[in-house]
Amino acid sequence: MTAVDAPASEAGLRTPGPVRRTLAVFARNKPALAGALVLLALLAFCFLGPLVHPTDQIHTDLSRVALAPGADHPLGTTDLGYDMLGRLMYGGRTSLEVGLAAGLLATLFGTVYGAVAGHFGGWVDAVLMRVTDAALAIPALFLLVVVAAIVTPGKPVLILIIASVAWLSPARLIRGEALALRGRDYIHAMRLMGGGGGRAVLRHILPNAIGTVMVNATFQIADAILYVAYLSFLGLSVPPPAADWGSMLSAGITYTQVGHWWLIFPPGLAIVLVVAAFHLIGDGLRDAFDVRLRKN
Repeated sequence: MTAVDAPASEAGLRTPGPVRRTLAVFARNKPALAGALVLLALLAFCFLGPLVHPTDQIHTDLSRVALAPGADHPLGTTDLGYDMLGRLMYGGRTSLEVGLAAGLLATLFGTVYGAVAGHFGGWVDAVLMRVTDAALAIPALFLLVVVAAIVTPGKPVLILIIASVAWLSPARLIRGEALALRGRDYIHAMRLMGGGGGRAVLRHILPNAIGTVMVNATFQIADAILYVAYLSFLGLSVPPPAADWGSMLSAGITYTQVGHWWLIFPPGLAIVLVVAAFHLIGDGLRDAFDVRLRKN
């Protein structure tokens, strides 16, 4: 072998990095890819769709109340005369924005909370976990309804309300990861070199738990979108003329007996699709971060 050929052969035998191996495992998961495509399609529909199909979602038109799907209105009109297709786009934008923001905020706070509890242990862990256990003992939907009934609903308020109950699950999950990681040799070495607890949490525990955090974040976002639908269905949604898929579904239920299916199926199907998409992506990420699968 010549000197010129050696680097080429070494490059050919070079193994891909962890990021490329993770993406390769995710790409082999067909359901996860399907979920990602569905999510991208829904995002494009909600955020780019109004540019293609502009509608007036502010002023009501009582002359077009509950029209069946037709050429002018592909999905018909609502009980207040809004174009249903346009309403579905704007409602989806609200549901996705609130769900994404609440899910990510809950994951961020719960991750740091659980990492601190698991790493420091002792009385810190005992106090923090008793707070978590007490909050978990109360049904989340009950807390959401009570808080949403006290304050005036709106996007920022809904995000904070949902995040205030959704952080409990990631906190317990990451706490378990921190308990397993704090006994590793590199944590002990960092302490011997003078590193403190903050450095251990931010530089070692959280980066090593990133796979668990990302997988949990997808499930938290899906749950947050469902929470938005729950609250909206109970009448605790963003104030009109704004809308979300849950409030659209709640309004459409009134017309089930008269056969106005277009007021029910589109928002219901959209909720099912987006939640299923996030769960499929989460399953794909869980496999992608599995070390045993990345070695194959």
